[in-house]
Amino acid sequence: MTDTAAELTGASGTKGLKGGALGLVSSVVVGMSSTAPAYSLAASLGFVVAIVGVKAPSIMLLAFVPMYLIALSYQELNKAEPDCGTTFTWATRAFGPWAGWMGGWGIIAADVIVMANLAQIAGSYSYKLVGADGLAASTLWSTVAGIIWIVIMTYICYRGIEVSARIQYVLLSIELAVLAVFAVVAIVKVGTGHGVAGSIHPSLSWLWPGGLSLTSLVQATLIAVFLYWGWDTAVACNEETKDPEKTPGRAAILSTVLLLATYALVTVAAVSFAGVGTKGIGLGNADNSDDVFAALGPAVFGNSGLGTVFKVLLIISVLTSASASTQTTILPTARTTLSMAAYRAIPVSFARIHPRYLTPTVSTVWMGGASIVFYVLLTGLSQNILGDSIAAVGLMIAFYYGMTGFACAWYYRHELTHSVRSLFMRGILPALGGVMLLGAFVRSSIDYADPGYGNTTILGIGGVFVVGIGGLLLGAILMVVYSRVAPPFFRNQTLVRGSSDLLLAGTGRMPTLGLPDSGTQAIVVPPPVLSGDDPAPAAPGDFGATDQKPRPDPHRTAP
Repeated sequence: MTDTAAELTGASGTKGLKGGALGLVSSVVVGMSSTAPAYSLAASLGFVVAIVGVKAPSIMLLAFVPMYLIALSYQELNKAEPDCGTTFTWATRAFGPWAGWMGGWGIIAADVIVMANLAQIAGSYSYKLVGADGLAASTLWSTVAGIIWIVIMTYICYRGIEVSARIQYVLLSIELAVLAVFAVVAIVKVGTGHGVAGSIHPSLSWLWPGGLSLTSLVQATLIAVFLYWGWDTAVACNEETKDPEKTPGRAAILSTVLLLATYALVTVAAVSFAGVGTKGIGLGNADNSDDVFAALGPAVFGNSGLGTVFKVLLIISVLTSASASTQTTILPTARTTLSMAAYRAIPVSFARIHPRYLTPTVSTVWMGGASIVFYVLLTGLSQNILGDSIAAVGLMIAFYYGMTGFACAWYYRHELTHSVRSLFMRGILPALGGVMLLGAFVRSSIDYADPGYGNTTILGIGGVFVVGIGGLLLGAILMVVYSRVAPPFFRNQTLVRGSSDLLLAGTGRMPTLGLPDSGTQAIVVPPPVLSGDDPAPAAPGDFGATDQKPRPDPHRTAP
């Protein structure tokens, strides 16, 4: 292979993705859109209030702590290896193929499960937007609309990362603007004495979780973790990002901080305006738990002409939030399976790249298809199971986020004594985040197994536990089966434990029209190993750039 050919083959990573497509702002937008702030608050705030009452704002602050610590872990690991497999790749490097495979499965399972809830909200709000409340209340027609949304967003993801990011700019702007107006109007109304019967003046005590039981604290925090979940999409798109070793990690940190500000403000405003009562629009009313904005919107904005406009905008913000998150949930999952396939952890067909759009084709289509099948299955079984799946997703989030924290501390274990920064940023803080999420995972698993918890019971066990732990056990079974079918990955032959050889290299560039903050685009020639139906086995760490030099392992000392 000539120097030019080698350079082009490895230009944006040997997986064939489009390098330099996203800059810092684009990455932050993608990260925040993935969390779906409006949808997440609509679907989860009522459940948090039902557990902790007026202390809900403190839970938003508390849940931020492990999220920030894990974001640090992502940032530090991404500096060493900006691979789109994220937890899968890093956990494999740190702990070996079995742990890495389960980390990747945690991402896949969590994303497929949450897609059902995202599609349900997007479907029902599509009808609410046009005043078809009867169709919005229909499970059948909401499911039909939800499936259409999944198909549309799958196609957008198929067409390219830049198309996806441009759409996120618009959707996120609408969403955050409406949430800000909602919060300001609600607080002003309470402050001027124009709230409703259950309104409460805000108190600093709401920001401290004192007086809560450990069980309430853990359960509420795990639900709040779901609200923050999704910022790691910015890191999953690292191979398509300008300055991939730095930009995705910074975007992850900025995303979590901006989400904290958004959630704290809106939660204080909602609790203050509606109160925590169990009647009317009170956030403690079980009838409002599934969608607090549907109850609060009309009361906050009133019936004036301007109020009607903002009520419609609130519906649009939740709709755009759910639809945007549908899109940005497909993105990281497709890239996780792309990475797993590139390393032969799953069938290699999942690593195919579109020659024009430079996106994972099979992975993207399979993600959309699997989401539709799971959505229809869950909806057909019971709406209650669909609701319990939200809490089940929290278990999977805690599982793979926590694994990432531990992977960071172990990956850098030989460097922790090099500086104070290394000790804290790569060791103590990531490990602390992992411990916090591990504790939440164990305690919540025990609570969720109680048949009295949640809305469903399966074989005498709480439905939340069955969906969450059952999903992880299914992954373990699939892992064992595939290890027998295709053993090279599980024998450390394709992704070597402890190795730090990067898959990103080369500087071939060409000018092209991109996003406002994107870098110059890399010239990409998808590697030969991804183009055939039956590719020849590759050497460990080699997927196309045959004369690419490995990066020195920072963990190993010279002999």
